[in-house]
Amino acid sequence: MRILITGITGFVASHLIAELRTHDATADIWGLTWGEFDRQTLENAAPGIHLIEGDLIDPGSIAPILARAQPDIIYHLAAASSVARSWDFAARSLEINAVGTAHLYEAILRLGIDPVIVVSSTAEIYGRITDTGAPITESTPLAPISPYGTSKAAQDLLTEQFHTGRGMATIRIRFFPLTGPGRPPHFGASSFARQIARAELGLDPPRLKVGNLDSVRDFTDIRDAVRACRLATDRRHAGEVFHVCTGRAVAISEVVKLLLEMSEREISIEIDGNRFRRSDIPWLVGDPARIEAATGWRAEIPLKQTLNDLLNWWREKERS
Repeated sequence: MRILITGITGFVASHLIAELRTHDATADIWGLTWGEFDRQTLENAAPGIHLIEGDLIDPGSIAPILARAQPDIIYHLAAASSVARSWDFAARSLEINAVGTAHLYEAILRLGIDPVIVVSSTAEIYGRITDTGAPITESTPLAPISPYGTSKAAQDLLTEQFHTGRGMATIRIRFFPLTGPGRPPHFGASSFARQIARAELGLDPPRLKVGNLDSVRDFTDIRDAVRACRLATDRRHAGEVFHVCTGRAVAISEVVKLLLEMSEREISIEIDGNRFRRSDIPWLVGDPARIEAATGWRAEIPLKQTLNDLLNWWREKERS
């Protein structure tokens, strides 16, 4: 099995590689890289992976990579993924997430290859949900409220169109908020865990800076999420869209409470106005019924364990 992963240096990819290796040690994995990254660390963490530099924004660089990799499966994870930063770099978000995806699909068609393509999407494409009485389903209309959400909605629609119009074997995975070990610090739960770890070590004052604690989210452990990706990778699911979520509503205040209970030091909470989003989504809870029925996947790791593992990861990282 030959596998190409775009965004190989990212958070999701790091866990996906481990998941794929566990279930098929012989898989021939290729990774698309772009920009600066720690090559040695990546190669140590994932020995045997073929790393190829390329830019999805440059249509001429994609076809040669596909020709070399000849993938049976593509996990398209490369993305500009920050909601906050997308307000300052809206055009860039659209370029990477939408135009870059179109370049990938065009190159696949030109080469005449027919891989299964799993595309990483996001619940941010739903925007503000007014009816919070029931979880969001895959048929909920898309109504993004940020440049990031708009760019990912465009990617999602393009992916559907290349399936219906050109017969490409695409599968869309709409992730609800992911967290767990390795999550970058500009995401909420990981930011909280890092602040606590640094306060425990005496590197920062014992204060936890937070934004809006009233927002409600549906958190999935990254290790559960990549298992869902693997299970969904089947040609019989071509054209499908799946939610990867738990269906459980958790307020941000509950995340903070759980992390502070794990802290080895007394830490106070400080509301920081700079941590409030310009376009916050108050409620984002999904329905996982479709992927559960299609693949048998279930979210298994409880949030408390996820947060404990995340905090311990930051403790180790800040000590080093």
